[in-house]
Amino acid sequence: MDYEPPPPGLPDSLHHKYGFSMYSARYGNIYTVRQLLQLVQEVAGNWKPVDYVWEKDGKFYDALRPSVEAYGFNLKREVIEQREHHISNVNKLFKELDVLIFTLGLTEMWVHKESGTVYPTAPGTIVGKYDSKHYEFKNAEYDEILSDFYNFVEILGKIRNNRSFKIILTVSPVPLTATASGNHVLVSSTYSKSVLRAVAGELSLNHEDIDYFPSYELVTNPRLHSSAFEGNLRSVRNEIVEIVMKHFFIEHPSISNKNKNENLILDKDNSSVACDDILLEDFIK
Repeated sequence: MDYEPPPPGLPDSLHHKYGFSMYSARYGNIYTVRQLLQLVQEVAGNWKPVDYVWEKDGKFYDALRPSVEAYGFNLKREVIEQREHHISNVNKLFKELDVLIFTLGLTEMWVHKESGTVYPTAPGTIVGKYDSKHYEFKNAEYDEILSDFYNFVEILGKIRNNRSFKIILTVSPVPLTATASGNHVLVSSTYSKSVLRAVAGELSLNHEDIDYFPSYELVTNPRLHSSAFEGNLRSVRNEIVEIVMKHFFIEHPSISNKNKNENLILDKDNSSVACDDILLEDFIK
């Protein structure tokens, strides 16, 4: 399902650069459950983001998905119009989906103090400007992540007029390379993965309509030692992604039979551009 496909004529090589052909809509990366909750709240009309039009070098960006427009917009109004269009598409998607696949990525997040709006990246990294008067760092805990997910499911159910749907959860195996917690990055990464895996376990064990797929365990299992990652010890090697997806389709044969499109498994030429942390390097350049 792709409710925001690329415009006709856009070269395949530019799809990912503009956030196309990566997700079922042009979300950008949704790293935290709080981001996911706020998205469904926005779709339902229960919440609106605050301070989400950020500027860099005279161009304007949607701070909730800063990487979907590589060169930004000339006017703030264009950002607002594009977000409204995006939310309308997500609304259609939410109403039509049968299975939602969500990767639990991070516990760390940057928050607008006054409104509670959560961003996928820190102000002043990809776009925007950091100001301690307006933004703060937050590291979510188990109970609040679990509560956010239950709230998400409840609101999504109302959007769908209580029509049933299923959820597949995964945990990202990609370790943190930086943290704002004050702890060593290894400690912060272990905390994040442990909490997210515990949340996924709680949800999948106690709800028949929620399943957990162990991509995290497949990548980080001791048998692979350090061979699962590229030389930067962060990016998962293409061969390992293929192994993970092979197991996924074995476990979910109905999905495999419906879709034989290899591009949904792995785009080998663009596998490294899906993460905002990596995109930071492009924006810095």
